[in-house]
Amino acid sequence: MTPRSRSLVPSLGRSAQPGGRARSIRAAWLASLVLFAGIAGGATPTTSQTAQIGPSGLPLPRFVSVKSSPVNVRQGPSRDHDIAWTYMRSGQPVEITQEFENWRRIRDSDGQEGWVFQGLLSGRRTALVTPWTSQDNTPVLQKPETGAAVTAYLEPNVLVQVGPCDGAWCAVDGKGFKGFLEQGRLWGVYPGEKVED
Repeated sequence: MTPRSRSLVPSLGRSAQPGGRARSIRAAWLASLVLFAGIAGGATPTTSQTAQIGPSGLPLPRFVSVKSSPVNVRQGPSRDHDIAWTYMRSGQPVEITQEFENWRRIRDSDGQEGWVFQGLLSGRRTALVTPWTSQDNTPVLQKPETGAAVTAYLEPNVLVQVGPCDGAWCAVDGKGFKGFLEQGRLWGVYPGEKVED
């Protein structure tokens, strides 16, 4: 099996998404929503009744990002396993769903899963803007409130750096924009999750 190469383009460029891919993204996002339904109302993943604590002492599942590039994602938790695909760009948000020794099972916004060595992941929070659609632009607002001035519009799959989130809004920034996005428009932050800076 030839490894797939995956590249995340953190620009405002539109990327084509076949219907099957969009469905798998929505399914992965909905699975995350179900897992963290108990977070709404102010609880964080570490205090949510639905969150589990992994062998590392950190909650499972949880979002992190790819630290460097390239990063090989393997079919199992060792270097002896075949490479399933390779991330060609750092910063990609991924969800850790399982831990085994120094390996982490991850899921990406496409719903694909594989194993990555823990040293290749970072606790720095990033997110993708509405990767489950290929049509809607998302407004970046000057303040975290409906009706605030729009500072930019982001197309689907734009990579953002995530700042503090209050459970409804997240501070975000990227190349040429800075402001606030509704939390439900991001893949890389759980619904209702509070994120510290």
